[in-house]
Amino acid sequence: MDRFRAFRIDEQDGNVSGAFAELSVDDLTAGNVVVRVSHSTINYKDALAATGAGRILRRYPLNGGIDLAGTVVSSEDGEFQPGTEVLVNGCGLSETVDGGYSEYARVDSKSLVAIPEGMSAFEAMQIGTAGYTAALAIHRMEQNGQTPDLGPIVITGASGGVGSVAIDMLSGRGYEAIAVTGKAGEEAYLKKIGASRILVRDQVDLGKRPLEKALWGGAIDNLGGEYLTWLTRTVDYGGNIASIGLASSAALNTTVLPFILRAVCLLGINSVDTPSDLRRAVWARIGGDLKPQHLDTIGHKTISFDELPGAFQGYIDGTVTGRVVVEIARPPRA
Repeated sequence: MDRFRAFRIDEQDGNVSGAFAELSVDDLTAGNVVVRVSHSTINYKDALAATGAGRILRRYPLNGGIDLAGTVVSSEDGEFQPGTEVLVNGCGLSETVDGGYSEYARVDSKSLVAIPEGMSAFEAMQIGTAGYTAALAIHRMEQNGQTPDLGPIVITGASGGVGSVAIDMLSGRGYEAIAVTGKAGEEAYLKKIGASRILVRDQVDLGKRPLEKALWGGAIDNLGGEYLTWLTRTVDYGGNIASIGLASSAALNTTVLPFILRAVCLLGINSVDTPSDLRRAVWARIGGDLKPQHLDTIGHKTISFDELPGAFQGYIDGTVTGRVVVEIARPPRA
């Protein structure tokens, strides 16, 4: 197999940086399946890793990219024969093993998911880790009794990847989706993908009492901090709060009252270490009853592999809306 390009992240004297490198398969971390990567995506976590703004990688150097989709070219696992279209999200990519920003990836077959029937590799990466995380949150909430009858679901960080796909999926499942965003100019976008109402983040009255008026049947939170505290105060009896991110803060200052007086449940969502059976079940739902209906709006931007290094800063600055797909495979020669 020829040498190929990868976007590799390294650390020198405490400084983290990323750049393109030429590698061979033997340079990659161990695995029993080799995938020719056609598409990846950019998540906030990828931007933190590539710029050094967050300590994501646990070893150096590694190829970036917590998502990949492509085609198996060689395999030591009979379940995934050459030619099978597959995806990987999380599972240590760009943390402990080489990630998806590479024309080839060598992975453990336990991390692989066959791309659902009727879904392309491009669509799988329009969804990616962000969409998978949204689906996992909804799946866990519904396992714990969440139904549309309990009331609207409020989504914080609504214009980001997780929030956008969550709104789409929830509205498709018959829930009323309420969007909380720091971007007042995104109202038209959020309503187009299924939000029934928009709340601008800095205009929300977060309250001070342990319990405020019950407003929501449940919540999906990407922010943490005072906004997650607000959600514990305002979710109604029996509702679930899926805690996904900490874009605002890792802190949580609350009381036990929402949990013992309103039976509110706080569910932690870890999309990286999901057991294989659950991961496959959630992706099956993404290809079925949770399939997003507005992918061309949410995943509206595609960039080439060459453009990748210049795309990270927008995530650090919080200016990106929806999802960005990265075309890893070189265009076919004429």
